[in-house]
Amino acid sequence: MEKILFLAHTDSNGLLPKVALETLTAALQITQGLAGSTLTVGLVGEHVNAAGDQIVACGAAKILGVSGAEFGMSRYATDVKAAAALGAASGATIIIAPATSRFSRALPGAAFRLKATIDTHVSGIQLTEGVLQIQRWYYRQRMMATLTRVARPWIIAIDSGVFQPWQGANGLAKVEPVAVEVTEQDKRTKMTGIEAPSADAQTIRPEAQVLLVAGAGWTKKQTDGQIHAKEAEKHILEFLKLAKASLGSSKSLVDQGSEGEAVLTCMSHLNQVGQTGSTPRHPKGLSTCCHGEEPHVVGWRFINERRAINTDPSCGWAQGKADVLYVADAFAVMAKVNELLAQS
Repeated sequence: MEKILFLAHTDSNGLLPKVALETLTAALQITQGLAGSTLTVGLVGEHVNAAGDQIVACGAAKILGVSGAEFGMSRYATDVKAAAALGAASGATIIIAPATSRFSRALPGAAFRLKATIDTHVSGIQLTEGVLQIQRWYYRQRMMATLTRVARPWIIAIDSGVFQPWQGANGLAKVEPVAVEVTEQDKRTKMTGIEAPSADAQTIRPEAQVLLVAGAGWTKKQTDGQIHAKEAEKHILEFLKLAKASLGSSKSLVDQGSEGEAVLTCMSHLNQVGQTGSTPRHPKGLSTCCHGEEPHVVGWRFINERRAINTDPSCGWAQGKADVLYVADAFAVMAKVNELLAQS
């Protein structure tokens, strides 16, 4: 019989973020699929009662909480103590947690304290004949492995976008406090503020409905024999602003700066998707001026609807990789799209 612990931290509003609700869906599936298992909820934050009320209808046997001003911010020393304390108090054999930046730092340390094994960035789960199996990507995201473990406790950190967020009615939860001793040494690290670009300057938006991926074709010579990098950047940034879209890039485009070629100033390696980049999970994606299939086959596997603009119908991306292919000039298409968006 497995003891499942759903472990999550609250956001700045004292509630659970979307990724935590997605992970709760996974925890419930595991609990229902493993006969005789029980589910406990463990919450970390400055205030956890509102988060408990938010998910009280999930059917957990009990809700544990580590709360206080010391646990309101993301800090390794206090987060690792809180996660380890909740794991020990629940007696969990399997701990399911969201792979947020906060927990990704703290959970490996908690695993060491709990003498547990840990798997991070899990992109899927399945139950086969009562055995829990997880899925992960390896070797620059080219290989997907399905594996299980007999060692317990087992901590599983699940990536965002894998499951649908749990939905249920709010209620009145009884949160059992778990005491954690915090020393002055633990509190040496303090968050003094958040520096972030303005909404218009932000190009990476994980919650955006559309992902626009730009390829190196934007900075190559066009039909008039000239390079129009500034015009390309204008079209791209205008689309991002009007559509509230997120921006991705092929590896070849972000590498051009080191090769002395024309670049788009709004691009960096943080925008890269594909072989050595990220794997975004937007509902829709639009590829522009990309001539290789790497960013799309590898980096776009979680995009639900994939479209592309390319003047070459025989390119690697056009051959069965896009749901819809527009054989046209990207400069002309994006100028028209921006014009229509501005009118809407």
